[in-house]
Amino acid sequence: MLPRDASARSNSLGRLNRRSVVGLPLITAASAGVSGLLSQTGYAGQDHSAMDSLRYCLNTSTINGSKIPIRQQLKIAADAGYDGVELWLRDIEKFVSEGGQLKDLRKEMSDLGLRLESAIAFGKWIAEDTGERAAALEQCRRDMQSVSALGGQRIAAPPVGATNAPKINLDQAAQRYRELLEVGQQCGVVPMLELWGFSHNLSTLAEVLYVAAASNHSDASLLLDVYHLYKGGNDFANVGLIPASQMPCLHINDYPAVPDRAAISDKDRVYPGDGVAPLASILKSLVSGGFRGVLSLELF
Repeated sequence: MLPRDASARSNSLGRLNRRSVVGLPLITAASAGVSGLLSQTGYAGQDHSAMDSLRYCLNTSTINGSKIPIRQQLKIAADAGYDGVELWLRDIEKFVSEGGQLKDLRKEMSDLGLRLESAIAFGKWIAEDTGERAAALEQCRRDMQSVSALGGQRIAAPPVGATNAPKINLDQAAQRYRELLEVGQQCGVVPMLELWGFSHNLSTLAEVLYVAAASNHSDASLLLDVYHLYKGGNDFANVGLIPASQMPCLHINDYPAVPDRAAISDKDRVYPGDGVAPLASILKSLVSGGFRGVLSLELF
């Protein structure tokens, strides 16, 4: 499991088979990796260490969430010891369509000791077509209202609607992101600009940093993913450029050496520590820069 107590995390490693539960790979990366780097960054001796400040979250795609009822997803995450979950809107919508009440689901999360750290949705907020974009913003509004009803405060905002050519002008992308942020502000939910490495748009740190800054909105923030950073050809050393206050969540995973960057896809993601990503270096850069957010395990 993924014990919430930092010392329990460390002690559990010797007792459990590494693949025996969903959460353990994240313990290996977060406990061994982050603990090792804390002594190098000067945080280990503080009363409230950087390690203790990080939260651990399960993105439910990791457990093939589309085939598991949402209430069971929550039980799995809680039993594994996670602090929170990232739910998918498709699963939330299915729950509601089958007669479920969001207030009941929120209470169940609370009773299990979980918080909704974020949610995954695919509104085409960045689409070029004006009508399509307007309809997408209304869908995003409904999605964020659902997230808010569940006690969540964040939602992913990937470049759905602009993954193919042509390239979108970054200032236009920034204006569209600002419009999305304003909808989010009305709902009490922050849409996090998500980098997608395979996309023709917003696949690089340079692009998402520019769009976030040029949106000129106080809620602008980023959602990064180890796999997507690699797929997009980004230099991991540059994650240290991101202000900690503007990145509340990191999708943590790993990738193998084969297939190569050009051929690799979502399905090739592996558990942290099973691949070749420089996870300790990435976490060190983030923690040294003040990151105290969420590490969310996301595989497919």
